[in-house]
Amino acid sequence: QVQLVESGGGLVQTGGSLRLSCAASESIFSFNAMYWYHQAPGKQRKLVATITGGGRTNYADSVKGRFTISRDNAKNTVYLQMNSLQPEDTAVYYCRAERGIYDDWGQGTQVTVAS
Repeated sequence: QVQLVESGGGLVQTGGSLRLSCAASESIFSFNAMYWYHQAPGKQRKLVATITGGGRTNYADSVKGRFTISRDNAKNTVYLQMNSLQPEDTAVYYCRAERGIYDDWGQGTQVTVAS
């Protein structure tokens, strides 16, 4: 099992920025893809951004143009740069790694956007 540790969450004002990190316990080079999800209180977990092993990215409509997912294979880390944050972005953000038939999840990091 791969350990994933998210960090970088916190409290920010509307319009502010945060960069989340997801550090893996082993090389991510061969992972099929890595993902960021968020889960707001009382709501289902939703996919926010995807980055494949080949570097292709995809975003939920709600974050396109504001969020950027990237990966640093040398550091075994995936990032989520979040700009122009809005109160509706408030949620716990989770990292997920897809390795063949296996899925691994981190514990999450809280992002709170104050209005």
